[in-house]
Amino acid sequence: MLLMKLWSWQKENLPSIGHSIRTALSVVVARLVQMPEAYWAAIATLVVMQSTLGATLTLSVARIVATAVGASVGALESNYFGANLAAFMLAIFFIGVLSFGFRLERTAYRYASVTLTIIVLIPRANPAWIVGLHRFIEVSVGIIVALAVAAFWPERSAIAAKNADV
Repeated sequence: MLLMKLWSWQKENLPSIGHSIRTALSVVVARLVQMPEAYWAAIATLVVMQSTLGATLTLSVARIVATAVGASVGALESNYFGANLAAFMLAIFFIGVLSFGFRLERTAYRYASVTLTIIVLIPRANPAWIVGLHRFIEVSVGIIVALAVAAFWPERSAIAAKNADV
């Protein structure tokens, strides 16, 4: 029965070629602006890309704010305390307090915490504030590409296509 499910595809659940092209565009743009870790632009595009501009915009705003919070706290924590576990735990708690203050949802809190973790716990040669700034710019590039593509190249849903054919 499971094998049959693998081969019985529904057209509306198939992967989108448009999403693949949109993601590739974000990497190209990130490379054009010479970001050292351009793959974060692709990841951000994948995370926020929705089928409609409204859904993409809602998630994008939260993701940009969360990345800014995580990058800022991560740069400060790393600059003053390095990869100290106790300081890292306090920074995660502080991100929770900031997320509550900014009225960010749990998903945005997780994004901020992931950004903090990447900045604090992954050793790099550059100062933490540069790593945080790069992370913010790379994620923002991915989100901007996702928004631009969703605005100028909206995905046509299977339901809309069926209604148009009738």
